Amino acid sequence: MASVKQRRAARKNIKKAQKKWKSMSSRQHALAQPQGRARKKPGTGGAGRFYRVVVRPKSEFVSFRNHDVGKAGHIQRLTGRRRSGSWATQAWLIAKTDAEVREGILVGKTKHAKEVISKLRRKPKKDKGDIFEAGPRKNIPEKSKPTPAMRKAQMKNIKKAQAARRKK
Repeated sequence: MASVKQRRAARKNIKKAQKKWKSMSSRQHALAQPQGRARKKPGTGGAGRFYRVVVRPKSEFVSFRNHDVGKAGHIQRLTGRRRSGSWATQAWLIAKTDAEVREGILVGKTKHAKEVISKLRRKPKKDKGDIFEAGPRKNIPEKSKPTPAMRKAQMKNIKKAQAARRKK
């Protein structure tokens, strides 16, 4: 059991701490914590398994979901849902075994990584740690659609549907 003198000292110390805390900004609060300065944001330390290629700013989205593209654990597509309900790619996560950094630019080692990087609007340029900046794929104007690739995909889908119908 604490003595009267100890309780009085404890109350005094609490009041001093509260007064000091109220005079601090939120940034100062964070730095005063034991982990304060040491904590790094994910991806900035360079110790992870993936390179993150940011395509669109995080602020455009309200929720996120990631999908494995190809082999599990190699390339992942991080998609975000906008307020309107539409989905778009926010970032690509490319395994460090599938790509390398040359002069601050991410270069693919494997076929799939090269394919993903080639579809971006510009070469992924290093931002900090394992985070790279690149734009989304080019916006094709409606007047130039359907593109030859789109026509080819349409024909392939039609043939697939016809073959499935014949089997019934």
